[in-house]
Parts: sequence; structure tokens; C-alpha cells
Amino acid sequence: MTYEKLIEAAITAREKAYAPYSGFKVGAALLAEDGQVYTGCNVENASYSHTICAERAAVFNAVSAGARNFKAIAIVSEGEIPASPCGGCRQVLAEFSPGMRVLMANTKGQVVASTVRELLPLHFDANFLKGGPNA
Repeated sequence: MTYEKLIEAAITAREKAYAPYSGFKVGAALLAEDGQVYTGCNVENASYSHTICAERAAVFNAVSAGARNFKAIAIVSEGEIPASPCGGCRQVLAEFSPGMRVLMANTKGQVVASTVRELLPLHFDANFLKGGPNA
């Protein structure tokens, strides 16, 4: 799958966003290593802390289907510049694939590319936990 097609999938996911409070709709499309694409959109809630970001919705969708390793994620939002994943989403992305490509795009066609590792260079992982894989 091309990155352009991944961004198109995120645009389609964005159309399904539920954002009545902020009006800031976001869509995400996550490319698994097997080529499968998992999408997500932000879903707001009147109790703001129970809102979920598009990136986490896509990851949770993928993990629920059994995927664990990812190549890239495309995130599409409105605005003058493409929005970057929040800290919580960066941590969730780093849990599975810290080297994955992150394509941040806006509805005007601008794209900024990075990696999870570049966005969150010192992420917390299982290595910090007692009994972790490298403990």
C-alpha cells in the first residue's frame, strides 16, 4: 500500500469522527506488517476525559484483530498545519512499533513525515518494568 492510499484511508476515517464539542475531527489509518489497514477516528464524550483519539482507536482496532507490528500510520486533521499525535498516543504507538513511519496530514494536502521514535525518543517500555524482556 502506498502512503497516499494510507492517507486516503485516514481521510475516510476522519469523516466518521464524533467531535461535537471540539469540532476537531481526526482520522487515522494504521498499516500492519501483513498489509492490513486498520482505521480509527476520534470519539468525544461530554465527560472529556473519556474521549479517545483517532490514533489509539486505530491501534486498539488492530490489536483487537490480532495485529501487533505496524509499518506506518497516517493521521489526518484540519488546520493550517498537520496535527501531531498527543503524548498518550505517542506512547501507545511506541508500545508496538517505535520505528514506524508517522504521516501527519491536514485536509489541505500538507504532509509531515516522522517516526514514533523521533516524536517520542525516550519512551517508557517493558524494559523499565521488573521482569521486563531485558531485565
